[in-house]
Amino acid sequence: MGATEGKRQVSLASLGQAEVVGAELGDVSASREQARQGRLRRLALVLAPFAVWLLVRAVLFPGRVIVLPHVPSGLVPYLPAMGLMLVLVLVMLGPILGAGRSPHVLYRPSEIDVRFEDVRGADNVVEEVVKSLNLFLTHKTFAERMGGTPRRALLFEGPPGTGKTYMAKAMAKEAGVPFLFVSASAFQSMFYGQTNRKIRSYFRALRNYARREGGAIGFIEEIDAIGMTRSGLGHGRTEGIAGIVNELLVQLQSFDQPPLGTRLRGGLVDMVNSWLPSRHHVRKPVAPSANILVIAATNRAADLDPALLRPGRFDRTIYFDLPSRTGRREIIDYYLSRKAHEPDLDVPARRDTLAALTSGYTPVMIEHLFDEALVWAIRRGAQSLSWTDLQKAKMTEEIGLAQPVEYTEAERRTIATHESGHATVAWLVGTGRKLEVLSIVKRRQALGLLAHSEAEERFTQTRSELEALIDIALGGLVAEEAFFGETSSGVASDLQAATNAACQMVGAFGMGDSLISLVAVEAPTAGNVVAKVLASDRERHQVEEMLDSAKARVRSMIEDHRHVVEALRDALLERDELVGKDILEVISAACRGTSAPVPTAGQELGRADLVNPSGDGQNEE
Repeated sequence: MGATEGKRQVSLASLGQAEVVGAELGDVSASREQARQGRLRRLALVLAPFAVWLLVRAVLFPGRVIVLPHVPSGLVPYLPAMGLMLVLVLVMLGPILGAGRSPHVLYRPSEIDVRFEDVRGADNVVEEVVKSLNLFLTHKTFAERMGGTPRRALLFEGPPGTGKTYMAKAMAKEAGVPFLFVSASAFQSMFYGQTNRKIRSYFRALRNYARREGGAIGFIEEIDAIGMTRSGLGHGRTEGIAGIVNELLVQLQSFDQPPLGTRLRGGLVDMVNSWLPSRHHVRKPVAPSANILVIAATNRAADLDPALLRPGRFDRTIYFDLPSRTGRREIIDYYLSRKAHEPDLDVPARRDTLAALTSGYTPVMIEHLFDEALVWAIRRGAQSLSWTDLQKAKMTEEIGLAQPVEYTEAERRTIATHESGHATVAWLVGTGRKLEVLSIVKRRQALGLLAHSEAEERFTQTRSELEALIDIALGGLVAEEAFFGETSSGVASDLQAATNAACQMVGAFGMGDSLISLVAVEAPTAGNVVAKVLASDRERHQVEEMLDSAKARVRSMIEDHRHVVEALRDALLERDELVGKDILEVISAACRGTSAPVPTAGQELGRADLVNPSGDGQNEE
């Protein structure tokens, strides 16, 4: 067995593995070396006549000086004018000729500092990507030995900040091939037809680099800008979105298009064959297809034209989800190893806590959290971040910066009582919720707020848990009634949150008197659920009963634990804000000497999934 065959056999065994095929085993490396040797041979053929001429000249005419061409003296006065005219021509033609050039940015593997080992918290995605990359690296083996068609395009789908571009760069680095990055909006042009021309130029550049380097990876960011569905566009708009999508569909099938040199030689062969009988026809040269892998990223895959997602185009979609708790722990370890931090953040329990409390964070959000914590560290004159800095950074990111505002004494007391009612009910419902922040400091649109979250990471909610959220939302309203005999306009956002939850229970979750889903056709968003539920007298009556029952439960809680509400209110009036364990300490002090259970210390900071502000009728998530 020859050396090449042996390499391909090893590569064939590696196609389905979750490890990247080595450079010495892949077909990309062999194609790159063949292309390099071909360029050297062509350069030698071009330089050979000059070398022979110099050799003959040195032998036959030794000592003769080479005379350089000179400009006639009569043209010297006209040179400035000729130069100016040339500049004007270039200025006029430059924008026209450059309007259709490819807008990509080329990155060589040496310019990319991201590898697969730097991608943390997404092991299943990395495994699938590596398998696709191995097919790209061993494309000849896969096609010749197995008869398969190499995968040409991947679609990365997922929320913003989940690492789609990061992963594409890591693929180009591991493959050792050129990486052509382009934003989909960069293709758009104000000139008629230039958008399509830019797309053609981009794919032409991909083919050229792929043939020279053995392979190339193209990455189109936010492809939904040029790949939206063509349905419903109206008449006479073929050059708009429809024309762009059509061009993109054609170019995704253009990887087998031969280069210009091959087409010229083929045309010459056709001319010769036209004079020869069919049995003596010369065989036309056939160029191998370009080894290209196109990657597109979007967070709106549902808006893409269906033709883009059929087999042969973007036939494999890889979803980038939010990292799990284990994944967040890996990301935290990765970034803390690169950022200055105090020794207490190296304690495994502390990092586990941070991983649990960043539920819903993307990798980019976690990195930004550490950067924001470093900013807080600099403000206090330190050179490394601490746990306190992370607390302040997290509160700033999720709730907003504190804004100085002067309340009247009566309004300040009302807001403190309102938020204390929320906190008391959240402590009493017994659903394992963590009280994160209790504040009467204005942040964003909230005059006061309670931030609380699940004690454990959850993906579903039971009926009792949803009812507990309704109870918490009504805690502020009932506390105002109990202490002041009337309510303020600050209950608007609470009623909105409670109504939304009750409508979801009745219209979407089957927790009412009927199992019929009112969102069986449309997506179950809060807006259409509430509208459909409240439009029906039967469902509206069920929602009212749920809210009335919840208000009665909350009234009983508040009346039985007025001392807790008063203790939290007084603490807020004194300190303006209570964070994490400070809330539980106040409740513990209020419960000593009573029959109420004394709470245990909870975790200090977490992800606020329900925040009830006072006074503005808005919810903060």
